[in-house]
Amino acid sequence: MSDLAGVARHVLDVARAGVPGWRLVFLAPPGPLPDRLRELGAEVREGALGPAHGLRASVATLRRVVRRERPAVVHTHLAHADVVAALAVGLRLGRGPRLVTTEHGIARDDAVYHRSSARTRAMAAVHAARLRRVDAAIAVSRATADAMADKWRPRTPVTVVPNGLDPVAALPRAPGLRVLSLARLAPEKRLPSLLDAFAVLRHDHPEARLTLAGTGPEDAALREQVERLGLRDAVSLPGFVDPVAAMAEHDVLAMLSVWENCSYALLDAAARGMGVVASDVGGNHEVLPPASLVDAEDPCAVAAALAAQGLDPAVRPTLPDWPTVDDMCARISETYAAAGAR
Repeated sequence: MSDLAGVARHVLDVARAGVPGWRLVFLAPPGPLPDRLRELGAEVREGALGPAHGLRASVATLRRVVRRERPAVVHTHLAHADVVAALAVGLRLGRGPRLVTTEHGIARDDAVYHRSSARTRAMAAVHAARLRRVDAAIAVSRATADAMADKWRPRTPVTVVPNGLDPVAALPRAPGLRVLSLARLAPEKRLPSLLDAFAVLRHDHPEARLTLAGTGPEDAALREQVERLGLRDAVSLPGFVDPVAAMAEHDVLAMLSVWENCSYALLDAAARGMGVVASDVGGNHEVLPPASLVDAEDPCAVAAALAAQGLDPAVRPTLPDWPTVDDMCARISETYAAAGAR
């Protein structure tokens, strides 16, 4: 999968389309994202910002850029940047920029991101406190907004603005059972469950093939499971791949994550005419029809859905009314205005 997926993809889409009525300046640490932003013609400021640089340096960087640029809005993405902005520009007592946050990555199950109850309680307190300092909050799905409300009790109403998707031509596809996973090889993606289901699928469809694209801490364990299930000739783990090219070479995208908010991979697969099988969690039901949703821990149900999505193109999902990137950016502009920014 790409190393500029998820939130980076969202930011790049915003840079390409623009937010109506606003000049955008992007602040990011050195790396692939600012390079891609510059390729799009965006104004970019690089600095010591992010977990690798620490909280104190990140706050100092943001304060310095805010003093120089004098923005009307500071819009943050991801937890570290959210906390940094709350410390750097929150509680301005009527002065300075409006503070807006977009939540991309909350999960209903706290164990997805926090491995202990103590850390869960601590991070919930941090997020509740920083949300008291924002002027507007955006969530990428209704499920995300509901989880924010339940866990963090924000005082500001949360606006749902799904990730935008521009129309693409669906590729002509014959029925087939080339299954693709585009996900970090991590426990929350439930890839062992996908392998168990694929073993069931192969029993009835020996022609089926599976690609587990991505890298992560589960790589060795997944390779061992492939060997144990006797699937060496049917499963590949190629590491990073170009997602568009991979989708063109497969028939079904499988994503059995513990939680998803508004997955670009699911949106892209559906837009390209692929079959899609995903766990019935989070915002997935806002993207996909019931025929694509499964209980990830039921290997027979997952195998049946993979077969149906691969062999019957008529049941594959479509997205005829999904908002475009321009629609998304217009909603962001409206959110700025509603927060009192001008």
